[in-house]
Amino acid sequence: MKYAVVIEKGPDSYGAYAPDLPGCGVAGETREEALQLIAEAIKLHLEALAEQGLNAPPASSIEIVEVAA
Repeated sequence: MKYAVVIEKGPDSYGAYAPDLPGCGVAGETREEALQLIAEAIKLHLEALAEQGLNAPPASSIEIVEVAA
């Protein structure tokens, strides 16, 4: 299953979260680390849902919009 993630650059780190999985978020020192950590967090989140007998939420489609500044 593919889930969209949002990566946000902070002053000293990067944050990442999965909008379709409330509470599933991480922080890393680099963008690459944040991507690795969110992939692991999503896997663990889905495993925890399964252990509770809950279904994984469907992944929503994401569109990217480019605008001129």
